[in-house]
Amino acid sequence: MGTPNDRPSIVIVGGGFAGVECARRLERRLRPEEARIVLVSPADYQLYLPLLPHVAAGVITPQSVAPSLRRLLRRTDLVPGRVLGVDPGSRVCVVRTINGRSLDLSYDHLVLSPGSVTRSFDIPGLPEQARGMKTLAQAAFLRDHVIAQLDLAAATLDEAERAARLQFVVVGGGYAGVETLAGLQRLTAAAARRYYPRLNTDLIRWHLLDVAPKLLPELGERLGAEALRLLRERGVHVSLGTTVQSVTPDSVSLTDGRTLASRTLIWTAGVAASPLIDSLGCETVRGRIAANPDFTVPGLDRVLALGDAAAVPDLARGDGAVCAPTAQHAARQGRHAAENLAARLRGRPMTSYRHRDLGLVVDLGGREAVSKPLGVQLTGFPAQLVARGYHLATLPTSAARFRTGANWLLNAAVGDDFVRIGFLGEHAGTLREFEQTDAYLSPEEVRARVRH
Repeated sequence: MGTPNDRPSIVIVGGGFAGVECARRLERRLRPEEARIVLVSPADYQLYLPLLPHVAAGVITPQSVAPSLRRLLRRTDLVPGRVLGVDPGSRVCVVRTINGRSLDLSYDHLVLSPGSVTRSFDIPGLPEQARGMKTLAQAAFLRDHVIAQLDLAAATLDEAERAARLQFVVVGGGYAGVETLAGLQRLTAAAARRYYPRLNTDLIRWHLLDVAPKLLPELGERLGAEALRLLRERGVHVSLGTTVQSVTPDSVSLTDGRTLASRTLIWTAGVAASPLIDSLGCETVRGRIAANPDFTVPGLDRVLALGDAAAVPDLARGDGAVCAPTAQHAARQGRHAAENLAARLRGRPMTSYRHRDLGLVVDLGGREAVSKPLGVQLTGFPAQLVARGYHLATLPTSAARFRTGANWLLNAAVGDDFVRIGFLGEHAGTLREFEQTDAYLSPEEVRARVRH
């Protein structure tokens, strides 16, 4: 089809489910001489996000949910950096590499799958004080932080400080918030009973807040109510129809008028599309790129958009719905986009994406879970088996599956470890520090850089 120097360049933005699955399928569908495949990602692994709460709770190790991109991809060129802006007119991506250098990366075809960031609001103190759960580093830091609160509470003679350090606030009643709280609550309860004899376990209080009137609405009323019952039985204070009004280093003020003395606010109140989308100047749907069913973007030539950052019509549901920002959709969209790109390069028609959601599984730790696979409502140990079986089947490599399964068995046999590794030292580990949402360029800045 051409020499290595004149073959078309396919640039994939983002190393999440959509981007990596697209690259893997392209490697299978295209011969090396048909196209050069380039993946831009600040991390050198594909994060299996659904098991991130298990990393925070210490049930599984970080490498279990982070298979190396070099293990997954054989002939894709990896660029270690973050795309800060795109100029579709010049077909150029502006990249900042992990060592701070900038480079302009040209493309013939662009796959936009930059993923999402934690959705935040204009709440005083939130960017400076809240901690998120979107990255592997955030999960590892959060575990360190929670164990540090136990250590500091056990060491202090100040009763007010002890109570504040042992009061934890989680915002977000969806999958991420519920699983994060459930795992960390079990961790702190077990640690206090076994290794902190000076601590009164009654002082350890976990609060779950959500502005919605129901918990886990995606699961339906029955399973959401069952999850709520299980959490409250474990002593979790769940406040629905309530959220955060302001945050300080030692307190969280709520919209219902209460103020909680706390040194820990975990923010999991949904996701928003990557700020990279703002550099394109294209039509959006609630911040996500308005894409066609075949992932093409109106007005942007040779650009496909998929994953959390794209509003792809959900043809299985109809009624104008768009695909939810879930790992299921992202992975399947990545594979379908690769098929469409291969078809385009070979002069064949592209096809529309259609996939029915397989359901949701929520692991509450131990033998407790609620699941809804293919519409079947399960609770307790059967739900836990389905949840963990689904994750093992979905992990992208056999090494990741083996490590994860072994970690679960080890945790069940010998219990939790409570080691604080000093991750990031004196860093605050807040949303602002980890997600770098203020680093992206405006459309004008991108065009000025490319012209220069």
